[in-house]
Amino acid sequence: MRRLATLAMALVWVAPVTAQTAPVTAPVTAQVAARAETVPVGTANDDAADDPAIWRNAARPAASLIVATDKKAGLYVYGLDGKVKSFTPAGRVNNVALVDMGADMGRAGVIVAASDRNDEANAKIQLYRLDPRSGALTGLGAVAGGAGEGYGLCLWREGRALNAYSVLKHGAVHHVWITLDGTPTGTEVRKLQLATQTEGCVVDPRSKTLYVGEEGRGVWAFDARANGPIDGRLVVEVDNRQLVADVEGLGIVTLGRRAGWLIVSSQGDNAFALYSLPDYRALGRFRIGAGAFGSVEETDGIEVHKGSFGRDYPGGLFVAQDGHNEPAAQNFKLVSWRDILRAVTPENEDQQQ
Repeated sequence: MRRLATLAMALVWVAPVTAQTAPVTAPVTAQVAARAETVPVGTANDDAADDPAIWRNAARPAASLIVATDKKAGLYVYGLDGKVKSFTPAGRVNNVALVDMGADMGRAGVIVAASDRNDEANAKIQLYRLDPRSGALTGLGAVAGGAGEGYGLCLWREGRALNAYSVLKHGAVHHVWITLDGTPTGTEVRKLQLATQTEGCVVDPRSKTLYVGEEGRGVWAFDARANGPIDGRLVVEVDNRQLVADVEGLGIVTLGRRAGWLIVSSQGDNAFALYSLPDYRALGRFRIGAGAFGSVEETDGIEVHKGSFGRDYPGGLFVAQDGHNEPAAQNFKLVSWRDILRAVTPENEDQQQ
């Protein structure tokens, strides 16, 4: 991995904005139904399930896996049938992300990272290798994620480099380069700062854009590169119509060289807001309504992945944490991305992802 001659350390301060406390008249919100759900997390009677990540099995899409957090206990790996493949005790882990490092990285394989908030004064990034056949996680170690409480996390593979973005609860984003040779090591290359509580993040690898959700204000876009400009801009704003605070999980589906969709969890009214790329035009919104597997409320983490995942998810898979799954503990709902596009933007239903 190449080295930076000088590590960039920078802060960008943004004046806080207080969101309205109640939504005004909202645009039409489409309804979709989950096609499956996971076994509930083990922590009952508490806000415990939080964030999912998806690994797609290109050879056998129906054998793909979902890694998800019980933020009081550890990491689950589920099959698309919702059954548990494995559970790894890890304490208080909030968000999770994964990246397939590919054959050119030797034994690196599929790397899973989780934001570690066991020490609220010193965030860490826990690292694991995922066995795609068994669904087991093997611990690799942990690297520092910044001073403060670990909250959000996303990854971006840039050639042979693994970039991790450790989002802390108080608004700091620590950009860490991770080396996987032997025991993992982390080098902080940048620090960004938003004014208030932050969590969700995702990277568009085409434009090298890092999106970060500031819960009360909206979604910010930053240059994802370690040596890029550090100024962020607010590209999606909480308006209490299309997007209602709190802003939580973020997901992205790419289409071609520039187009696609940015999906944002609009937790304040139990919905999900859809925006077009690259212009951030509001396309519509949807809820996961009552169906065979129940409705979804107060979603924290989401993940979406394009491509076939078998008969039930031919155009892609969307996974959302369900904050209310009574009488059972919280869990995760699985939705067809094609169902979402057909409900929200019918003119796009025949587009291939």
